[in-house]
Amino acid sequence: MKQIINTKNAPSAIGPYSQAVLINGTLYTSGQIGINPETSKLEIENLNHETNLVMKNLKAVLTEANMDFNSVIKTTIFLKSMDDFAEINEIYASYFEKDFPARETVQVAKLPLDVNVEISMIAIK
Repeated sequence: MKQIINTKNAPSAIGPYSQAVLINGTLYTSGQIGINPETSKLEIENLNHETNLVMKNLKAVLTEANMDFNSVIKTTIFLKSMDDFAEINEIYASYFEKDFPARETVQVAKLPLDVNVEISMIAIK
């Protein structure tokens, strides 16, 4: 049976989707972008801050599902520009202790609200 995961500690969905869905011990998160959940404002002027905000939003969703970054088995990173890869990759890596999840990183033509980075995850209990 699927369970919808929502937390006020991550941005509310800006469309017809859930922050995450948990089914049979597997959590599928929606992509998170640099929206501050406390203000509902987009914060994308600084790539370092934006990427950390994305990861903090994902952490909040994982926490709501009683998981953490050690539970993550797969991520997808969408970039506005592959030129930002090194900086985003360094920040992303700092959230994992060891045994990094599988991942793909792709440059896309455009992201929601014209952000620079969007990340989604799959995690297992």
